[in-house]
Amino acid sequence: MKLSIEQVNELSKEAFLETFNAIFEHSPWVTEQAEKGRPYRSGAELHETMLRIVRQAPDDAELHFIRKHPDLATRMAMGEYSVKEQQGAGLDRLSPEEYERFTTMNRMYMEKFGFPFIFSVRGRTKADIEASMAARIGNTAEQEREEAMRQIGRITRLRLEDLIAFGE
Repeated sequence: MKLSIEQVNELSKEAFLETFNAIFEHSPWVTEQAEKGRPYRSGAELHETMLRIVRQAPDDAELHFIRKHPDLATRMAMGEYSVKEQQGAGLDRLSPEEYERFTTMNRMYMEKFGFPFIFSVRGRTKADIEASMAARIGNTAEQEREEAMRQIGRITRLRLEDLIAFGE
């Protein structure tokens, strides 16, 4: 059962952090700052606040935040949400050839932009992800950093919607 926004606002600090720390990949500082902003009127307001916290962080902190996201189709350790999301897109069932293509594209992307390719994979297929990666490699660093943040916004919104009733 999803939490209401009233229940979110009534959580102890510890419960709030425990509930929401995994929403923003390996970045509990986002949740810690968002906790101080309660009460919230809606899940959307909570999400917007969390995104604003990241956006208002110094440039190097935002870049460090983006770099904490896992490569897609990797065999490295990831957060629980990322594991489930990538499984849902079939990235845990790649053929050796597909795995090699994703590994090569991830490496090229990282070399060009200095952070991993970020894509909201929920409801998407391996082909969708591969096509997006191929198209986005042609972007500028600025365009891709903006797109990474848009994708993070989509990812985190879906994760929050799994936990709380948004009530826009």
